[in-house]
Amino acid sequence: MTQGAAVELSVDEKYNLISRNLEEVVGENEIKAVLAERSVKIYWGTATTGKPHIAYFVPMSKIADFLRAGCEVQILFADLHACLDNMKAPWELINYRVEYYRECITGMLESIGVPLDKLSFVKGTDYQLSKEYTLDAYKLSTIVTEKDAKKAGAEVVKQSDSAPLSGLIYPGLQALDEEYLKVDVQFGGVDQRKIFMYARENLPKLGYAKRSHLMNPMVPGLTGTKMSSSEADSKIDLLDAPSAIKKKLKKAFCEEGNIENNGPLSFTKHVLFGCHGQFEVLRKEEWGGNKIYKEFQELEDDFKNKEVHPGDLKNSVGAAIDRLLAPIIKKFESEELKKLAESAYPVEKVTKVKKEKKKHNIRPEGVEAKPKQKQQAKPAEPEKPADISRLQMKVGKIIKCEKHPDADALYLEEIECGEEKPRQVISGLVKFVPLEEMQNRMVVILCNLKPAKMRGILSEAMVMCASTADKVEILSPPEGAVPGDLVTVAGFEGEPDAIIKPSSKNKVSAFEQVAPDLKTNDALEATYKGVTWEVKGKGAIKAQSLQNVQIK
Repeated sequence: MTQGAAVELSVDEKYNLISRNLEEVVGENEIKAVLAERSVKIYWGTATTGKPHIAYFVPMSKIADFLRAGCEVQILFADLHACLDNMKAPWELINYRVEYYRECITGMLESIGVPLDKLSFVKGTDYQLSKEYTLDAYKLSTIVTEKDAKKAGAEVVKQSDSAPLSGLIYPGLQALDEEYLKVDVQFGGVDQRKIFMYARENLPKLGYAKRSHLMNPMVPGLTGTKMSSSEADSKIDLLDAPSAIKKKLKKAFCEEGNIENNGPLSFTKHVLFGCHGQFEVLRKEEWGGNKIYKEFQELEDDFKNKEVHPGDLKNSVGAAIDRLLAPIIKKFESEELKKLAESAYPVEKVTKVKKEKKKHNIRPEGVEAKPKQKQQAKPAEPEKPADISRLQMKVGKIIKCEKHPDADALYLEEIECGEEKPRQVISGLVKFVPLEEMQNRMVVILCNLKPAKMRGILSEAMVMCASTADKVEILSPPEGAVPGDLVTVAGFEGEPDAIIKPSSKNKVSAFEQVAPDLKTNDALEATYKGVTWEVKGKGAIKAQSLQNVQIK
């Protein structure tokens, strides 16, 4: 589609292009009113921290839609924000990283094939250090509370017990950006929703207009978690070679017939369909031959019905990614851009320092030197098997449950599990289980996951549930079970880990290794590799109605 063609679109056609594949639109009527008079002005901001990876094609595919709809798009390189967010980008590297991001994003949009005449770039420090902006930041600090500022940034700014004050400033600056960039709309991920609502509420208090907001869904990474720069196997770098892409896709969670947390399938929906409007599955003739899908729903249905094999999907996604990245890789072969990449993300060189030779004292005549004793190497601890014996699961009872104060979709529970005091647990069950059904309920909890903060509150365990795309059921202990009873699986007895650490760059957690084999069976029983979970002498752990589904 040419830029000239975009001008000929009707208001509704432009709006449909702008709003397709989004998680949420706030201010629909405001956007349509602007479209009836002129081009909509939109901005998307990104903090210049870690290297942009292939998930950046998710917002890029939407920015392509905005440009094709004739919108004026500004991309803000939030260099000041990058430093304020727990110093993720050192001051001395800011300018290099801004230029690196500019080259990467331009390369991505060129790879998609979108007109760039209505696209512009701006740095936060170009205007955020001005007298006017600084005065507005001070004014804003007098009308918002510490609680509201912390709540606004809960999903975006790193939280800790002794968090830097900069984390409280961050949401206010992002709100002010809307005014100083003179836009109608801010675009971002749904994880920024609280900052967007913070802006809508507080900008009018400074005498500025309330803006509209467009929100992208959060797309799982290849491992089934959020695609992140900090998790190497969950993301593909823009400059990854085809062999590296194939290797990462091989590890991707893509269980046959399972469309939940399926990284390759989600990537196909939000990136490949968004960029090209279609997707081709490549496979041998004996398995049906190649097939071009014009609609994602058809592909998802075929995968769910096991008409598309995970191996074919992964190979096809890999081939599509290779084509998408080829022009970007070629662009970065220039010496100038290679030097820019090294300056933006310098690699620390480890140098070996030679130890000084010890000076030997002269031994008295006739005295023999004592022979050196070899130190015996400490034997390495054997690696534990990656099975359910490493999980510590107990029966618990919810003795108190309420809505999380800073998250509409989360419950905050106190669960008695036979220990000195109840455990504090946060569960994303608000959409699936009414509050009254949570009270005094018997549950099964996973106790040895590393405690983690969720929206600023520590969660000390996880409630185990059977789950589909639109239904979640809490697993129920057998009749007669009491808080503290252990949940066991015959044939997998062993000492559980003291703490199951989350997955890291080089190692997948024990829970993530075990998770694909946690399912309910035809009898509604919770199983691991087909073996039933039970409380010894009392019976099996069960779901209410969900057969043969994943347990999470």
